[in-house]
Amino acid sequence: MNHDQIRHLRSLRLLLSQDKAPLGFLLAAGCPLSVPNAAGKPLLPDMSGLTQIIKKAHIADSPDSPYMKLMEELKKAGKNISNLEDVLTYIRSMKEVSSGGGTVRGFSEDELKTLETEICQIIASSVTKDLPGEDNSYRRFARWINSIDRNVPIEIFTTNYDLLMEQALEEQCVPFFDGFSGSRYPFFDIHSVEENMLPAYWARLWKLHGSVNWKVVNGGVCRVSKDILGSPELIYPSKLKYDQSRKMPFLALSDKLTDFLLKPHAVMFICGYSFGDEHVNDTIINALKVNQTANVVALMYGKVKKPDGTLASPEAVKRSLERPNLSVWYDDEAIIGAQCREWSKFIDDKNEFANFNFTKIDDRVTFGDFAAFTSFLFELIGDHSDADK
Repeated sequence: MNHDQIRHLRSLRLLLSQDKAPLGFLLAAGCPLSVPNAAGKPLLPDMSGLTQIIKKAHIADSPDSPYMKLMEELKKAGKNISNLEDVLTYIRSMKEVSSGGGTVRGFSEDELKTLETEICQIIASSVTKDLPGEDNSYRRFARWINSIDRNVPIEIFTTNYDLLMEQALEEQCVPFFDGFSGSRYPFFDIHSVEENMLPAYWARLWKLHGSVNWKVVNGGVCRVSKDILGSPELIYPSKLKYDQSRKMPFLALSDKLTDFLLKPHAVMFICGYSFGDEHVNDTIINALKVNQTANVVALMYGKVKKPDGTLASPEAVKRSLERPNLSVWYDDEAIIGAQCREWSKFIDDKNEFANFNFTKIDDRVTFGDFAAFTSFLFELIGDHSDADK
């Protein structure tokens, strides 16, 4: 028996229209890939693309430069030099050991600090881009938020460091709170985050892994303009995220994700996430175990299996088979209620979705691309005007 796609689309529409249940979104690295630049390519690179940019910046380095020596050490340690997370994890692990002026594997503490700062700056430079002028997934998402009246606020969680969501919300005049308060050097305000007493029409934006405009200034975490000097950008694309996130503000924001999923009848949609972050996975699963009235729907890109027959996202499949209140939707199959089945073909006999311009693959509706999902949101509000704003 297949999963009936029409029936689940009805459920999806209902979940998105309820104004009293807690509604949240987890947006990850795949979401910016849905926004094309002028050349038709993704506006921002993914982690693999960032790694290539960093390599290119050092292509002319001499063999004895700190970066080239780092590459050799990574190879000796059996690490993947094409994986930016492995590279930064290695640097940060050695920097911790060398703290106080020591030397680790031939690297001084200053050399390791310089490497970390440089890589973070390249990441920040690569993802600090504005949304292009035409309509796109982020603008549709912000327009949908602006169009609905809710008794409880929309909560947006993201692992991304870019400012695309901030730009989209500001363009659509959607007020939002991101944990910072102030004007000149907005500071992270833990009391406001915990009390969360702002009006319901304010969206909440929680950046779980930091942002290109976060820095430590005078000992405190501030949201700053790009020209302000301070520590390396507070972004954590490394496997030390779990330990580093114990520090403020990351601990408080991780707690916000838990708090949201523990609310009665909470609903969360996950977009652009491959379940590759152990910390985020554990936070979601532990909350779903405690609160069985909560539901998480992960909209996955592509098919459940790669062309070679291996699972595209083994962790997503494993976790959803263990947790009935975690569903994962692929193009061809879905795991719903811990049951993995193929989707039925999309046959709208009653013309319930006649006005919806769905993206389809093999006669099945797909939401794995953030652009396709936000188009669905766009259709829900019936907003076909001013699409270029």
